[in-house]
Amino acid sequence: MAEASTDTLKRTPLYASHVKMGGKLVPFAGYEMPVQFEGVMAEHLWTRENAGLFDVSHMGPCFLTLEAGIGGGDAAHAEIAALIETLVPSDIASLKPGQARLTVLLNEDGGILDDLIITRPIGDEAQGTLYIVVNGAMKEQDWGIFEKALAGKAVLTRADDRILFALQGPKAVDVMADFFPGCEALKFMQHMPFEMNGQRCIVSRCGYTGEDGFEVLIPAEAGLPLIEEMYTDERVKPIGLGARDSLRLESGLCLYGHDLAPDISPIEADLGWVIQKRRREAGDFPGAARILKEIKEGPARKRVGIRPLERAPAREGTEIQVGGETVGTITSGGFGPSVDGPVAMGYIAAAHAAPGTKIDLIVRGKARPAEVAALPFVPQNYKR
Repeated sequence: MAEASTDTLKRTPLYASHVKMGGKLVPFAGYEMPVQFEGVMAEHLWTRENAGLFDVSHMGPCFLTLEAGIGGGDAAHAEIAALIETLVPSDIASLKPGQARLTVLLNEDGGILDDLIITRPIGDEAQGTLYIVVNGAMKEQDWGIFEKALAGKAVLTRADDRILFALQGPKAVDVMADFFPGCEALKFMQHMPFEMNGQRCIVSRCGYTGEDGFEVLIPAEAGLPLIEEMYTDERVKPIGLGARDSLRLESGLCLYGHDLAPDISPIEADLGWVIQKRRREAGDFPGAARILKEIKEGPARKRVGIRPLERAPAREGTEIQVGGETVGTITSGGFGPSVDGPVAMGYIAAAHAAPGTKIDLIVRGKARPAEVAALPFVPQNYKR
């Protein structure tokens, strides 16, 4: 993103904590955010082995509630699900209480406007509401789309004034269980409400590192002392945006605005699994004609993993060639600390998308050897 004056940047409730912990702050999605504390490599490896704490308060947590109110049990959930399903291709109606689902917001051409997580809350009195988290850089766009499309039917309540943090890594569950007893029973993409320091909060077992972990939405007055206490645990360190990016890249996870964009379909992005059988059969979502055609016939291009065969990383925008012909572009690239080498993702013509295919990356006018690789680069360790 373009550099912004620090006078115009927002700050999350954890800003003072980042300064205190020695974070190097940079502009990101309109906020002043820590790119690193100790260093990207050290923070990345720490998260893979211990528990890393990420401030993701710049994201777009919100609640979408029926205009008529909540508390109608399954009928109310069916009603709110039917509304959001006019904008996304996933089966939201079938969510069980406490279950979350990754999905995509689509334009009329079947292109991706954002990726987001939609959760059905627990408790009969909460039905008719969905807890939704959208990307920070896209939240104003997404919320505008919701409000315009669902005007008079549903009400959007922003929650981006709260703390949203992620605790990720193999030791995250033991740390979290000390503060939120019972959360260890959650499986990947499940959530439950808790009370902490007299405030209601939401604990979800999810994250964007490929490791087991949790995300917590909590009011600042309860969250600040909680995080200060977590930092006294020797298993926990603060982690910046740099390691968040390298962790998600190694795990084959997309970043909106890079690997996902309005001209890219879920099928091209290898996200066809977000479209469940009922929605495919109904074909009642934006851009269904294009998407169903790509499911049947295959897309012209595919998102793939790429391993440069030399030590130099391939950055976003790098041209991919086969036999001197341009066949694709790198959308994310960098050094993978866990694999001790460069890793990348990009889009390539379907004819060249098979793992093991030899390709050339054009770096400063020179062809550098690489090959198509299976994703993810490291095993995902979600609690299924």
